[in-house]
Amino acid sequence: MVAILPFHGQAKVKSVLSGDTVVLVGKKGSNTTHAPEVTFTFEKVNAPRMASKANSNVDDPGAFSSREWLRNICVGKTVSFETRKQGASAGDRVYGLLFVPDPMTDSKQWNLSVESVRRGFCTPKTLGGANNDDDDADANGGEDYERALQLAYKEAVSSQVGVHSPKPVVRKLMNAGDEFQAITLVEKSKRICTGGSVKCVIEYVFDGSRYRCLVTDPELESAGLLYGSFTLILAGVACPRVGNPRLNPPSPSEPHADAAREFVELRLLQRELKISLHGTDKSGACVVGTVHHPRGSIGCELLKSGLGRISDWTIRMMPPGDVPPLRIAENGAKRANLGVFESYKPPTLTGASEFTGTVVEIISGDTMMILPQGEVFDDDKKLKKVSLASIRAPRAGNERTGKPDEPFAFECKDRLRLLAVGKSAKVNIHYEKEIPMSGNKTEKRQFGTVSIGKRPDIGEVLVSEGLATTQRHRDDDEKSARYDELVAAESISKATGKGVHSSKEYKKKTINDLSDPKKAKTSAGALQRAGMTKAVVDYVFNGSRFKLRVPSENCFVMFALSNVRCPQPSPNAAAVSRGQARAAEPFGDASKRHSRINVLQRQVEIQCTGVTNGGVMTGNLFVGQGAQRRDYSIELVASGLATVDQRKIDYGEAPKVLIDSQSAAQNNRLGIWSVKQVVKDEPKAKTFENAEDQLVNIQISEICSGNHFFFRVIGDDSSKVIDDSMKLFTENNGTSGAPCEIKPGKVVAALFKDGSTSSWYRAKIIEQTDKGKVKVLFVDHGNVSTVSPASQLRPLDMALGTDQIPAVAKEAVLAMTKVRSLEEEDGLDAARCLQGIAWGKDLKARLHGESDGQLLVTLFEGDAETSSINEKLVIEGLARVPNRKEMYDAGRGNSSLNKLKKELQSAQDKARKMRKGIWIYGEIPEEDEE
Repeated sequence: MVAILPFHGQAKVKSVLSGDTVVLVGKKGSNTTHAPEVTFTFEKVNAPRMASKANSNVDDPGAFSSREWLRNICVGKTVSFETRKQGASAGDRVYGLLFVPDPMTDSKQWNLSVESVRRGFCTPKTLGGANNDDDDADANGGEDYERALQLAYKEAVSSQVGVHSPKPVVRKLMNAGDEFQAITLVEKSKRICTGGSVKCVIEYVFDGSRYRCLVTDPELESAGLLYGSFTLILAGVACPRVGNPRLNPPSPSEPHADAAREFVELRLLQRELKISLHGTDKSGACVVGTVHHPRGSIGCELLKSGLGRISDWTIRMMPPGDVPPLRIAENGAKRANLGVFESYKPPTLTGASEFTGTVVEIISGDTMMILPQGEVFDDDKKLKKVSLASIRAPRAGNERTGKPDEPFAFECKDRLRLLAVGKSAKVNIHYEKEIPMSGNKTEKRQFGTVSIGKRPDIGEVLVSEGLATTQRHRDDDEKSARYDELVAAESISKATGKGVHSSKEYKKKTINDLSDPKKAKTSAGALQRAGMTKAVVDYVFNGSRFKLRVPSENCFVMFALSNVRCPQPSPNAAAVSRGQARAAEPFGDASKRHSRINVLQRQVEIQCTGVTNGGVMTGNLFVGQGAQRRDYSIELVASGLATVDQRKIDYGEAPKVLIDSQSAAQNNRLGIWSVKQVVKDEPKAKTFENAEDQLVNIQISEICSGNHFFFRVIGDDSSKVIDDSMKLFTENNGTSGAPCEIKPGKVVAALFKDGSTSSWYRAKIIEQTDKGKVKVLFVDHGNVSTVSPASQLRPLDMALGTDQIPAVAKEAVLAMTKVRSLEEEDGLDAARCLQGIAWGKDLKARLHGESDGQLLVTLFEGDAETSSINEKLVIEGLARVPNRKEMYDAGRGNSSLNKLKKELQSAQDKARKMRKGIWIYGEIPEEDEE
C-alpha cells in the first residue's frame, strides 16, 4: 500500500531512481517495524530513462547525468514536499514538487523540478504551453509553475546543457560476470586507482553486508570498467540474510536482517564512496572489499550494534591492521548480548581458564600433555591434554590402516617438542570440544593458547614456519583470542612458500627402525664404536627401557639401562587387548612416571655397551647438559625406583656408585625399599581335586539332563573377575569376529546373544560340524552352542585363558543316580523335575569326589540334613540307582557315598512299589542296564 502524504510536509530522501523520481522515507512509528516509504515523482516533467534490461542496459542520452545531479543534491537530506496527485489516479507513486534550500542563499528554496529543467536534466511534459517572460514568476502556483518550467526549458536549450548539449552522456551499464570478470576489476583497481581504492556508488543494499555497486571512478575508464556494476561482499562481516517475498513460498528474513539492512541504507545507499577491493568469492562473481566512509567503518558499526558477526573467510583478505577493531566491536556486542548475540553465552569450561604447568609430552603437532603447577605427578590423570586453539597440524598416519603421514607431520611435532617439552608454560583455555575417538567414544578436549618464555603463542611459531595452518572456523564457532595474529602469520608463510605452502614436492625422511633383533644386532657394533651419542627419547616402556631416535644414525632403537632393573608398570590397553598383559609391580608406575617427566621426548646422551638377543641395545644414559648432566641410572636407583641387577653385583660388574646409591635408598626406605614384600591379592578359582565330603554353596548355571548339570560356587571371586574381564573384552573389541585357530579343545572367545545384546564369553571348541559351523562349550556357564567361526569367534587374550583363571562353571552329576536320555519322555521329565526343584535357587552341594572329570555331588535345597534332591528324583521314579557292582565301586572307601547309597536304595524300593515313573510296569527294560 502506498503511503498517503499530506499536502505539505518534510521527509528524508532515501534514494534517487532517476532524474525525476526519488524515494522518500518518513519517521518510524512506535508500533511499526519499518519506516514508511513512498516513490515521489516530479509533476509535469520527464527525465531521460535510466539503463535497464528493457533498454539493453543503455541509458537514454543524459539519463545518468540527470540522476547524478539529483543524487548529489538531495540523497540523505531532508526536503520539503508539496503533493499534487496521489491515490488511485497516481498508481504506486505520488506526484508533486520537492524543495531544498538554495545553496547560494538559505532565504530562498529551490524547486528541484524547475532547477533540473534549467540544467537540461529534465524536460517539461508540455512544450510551449505557457509564455511569460517574467523571470520572477512564482514557481509555486499551478500556472506559474508551468510558466517557470517553460522559461527554464528555454534557458537550457539556449545554453545547450544536459540533454540539449551536442553530445549528452550515454552510459552503457556493464555487469560483472557478463561484460567483465570481477577479478579483473580487483586487479585493475589495485594497479590503476589512486591509493588502491575505487570510487563507487552503492546502488542497492541486499542485506547488511552485500551491496550492488556502480563504478564511477574516471581512472578506470581507460580500462573499460567505468560504469561497471558488481556485487560487493563487505569484508570481515556477515549480516543476517533478508528474505525474498517473490519466492513461492516466500523465504523469511533471518532475525535482525531488516534492521541491519536499514542501518546500512541510512548511511551508505546511493553515496559515492571509496572502496578497497581485496578479492573475490569462490564463484568469482562477487567482489570482497572494504567501504571507506568519512565517518568511520560501517563494518565496525554493524558489529558494535550486534547486526552482524565476523566472517572469517572474508576477514582473511583484509590487511591485518584493519582487523583488530572488528574483533573489539564484536566482543563488545557479545558481552552486551546485542542483536544476533542476544542469546550468546561465553563458552563453559570444565576447569580453570588459565593455569601454568610443565609440558610433559607432545602427542601430535598441535596437542600436548601438561602437568599443572603444584600438582604431584603420582597419576597420569593429573596431566591435562591441551590442543592449540585454532591450529591444525598435519596429521600422523596409522600403521594398522596403512594411512600415511600428512606432509610435515613429523617436522611439526618435532618442532613443537623442541619449543615446549620440559618447559614451564602458561595456558589460556578459550573453548572445549567433543573429539571423536575410537569405538564411538568421545573425549572432551580443551583448546587454548600456550605461552612459553618470550613467545606469547607457540602455535604462531608453527604457523609462521609453515608447519601448521589456521583452522577454518565457522562464523559462530569459538576461536583463539589471537586468531588474527595467526592468520597474519599464515599469510606471511604462504607468501614465502614455507613448509606446507611450498610448491616443491615433499619428501618424507625415512628413519630406519632397528627394533627387529636381526637389524639391531647388525647395527649394534656401529653404535658401540660411536661412544657418546645424542638421541631423543621417543617412548617410555618402563623406568629403564625406552625407544630412542638416534639422529646421527637416522634410526630408532630399543634401549635399556644395562645395570639396573625397574619394576613392571601397569599394562597399556594394547597389551591387554593382545593378551600380553602382566600385573604391575609395586612402584612400577611411579618409576615409569619419573622417566616420562624427566626424559620423555628430551635430548639425551647414550653409551651403548651391548645388545640382547631380543635386539635391545643396553648401556648408560645421561640427561641434561653442563653442570646439570647426570647419570640416569644413578638417579633411578637413588630414588628407590630401580634396583641394581643382582647378577651384575654377583659378578662384580656393577659400578660401586650404583651399589652405594642402592644402599642409601635401602637405609632411607625409599620407593621399593619402603615395602618388605609384595602380596598379590589375586582371586583364585576354587578347585575340587580329590574333593571328598566338602559342603559348598552353589547355584546351577546349566542343566544337561536329569542328573547332569553345571554349577557355580557362590562367593567364588573368580566369577566376578571373569565376568568383569569379558565385559571389558567386549567393550575393547566390539562384537565383530576375528580369525582364530579352529581346533577341538582350544579355548577362544565366542559371541553369545542374550536378548538384545551380544557379548563375548570364554568357550572351548568341541567340534566343527559338516556345515562349517563350530560347536562350543561356554566354560564359565556350561551351555553348548553352535556358532559361525567367521563372525562369532575371535582369539582370547592370554591373560584370560583357563590356565590363568580356571573355568568358573563346574561339571557335575548327582551321585548314585542314573536317568534316561532327553530323547525319551521319562528322561525329559527327569530334567524338568530337576529344573523345577533347583533352578535359580541357592543350593548346598556335598562333594564326594571326581569321576571321569565330573564331580559327584549330593544336592540339598536347604539344610544338608534334609532329604536330598538325588533322593527326590529317585522316589519320583525319574532316576534309579546303579547296579550293585557300580554302587560298590563308587562307594568303596567313602562313608558319605555308602550312606547315600542306602538312602537311594530305600527310595527306589518305594518308587517301584508305587509304580512311579520308569517303574510303571514293575521292572525296567533290560536296555536300561545295557
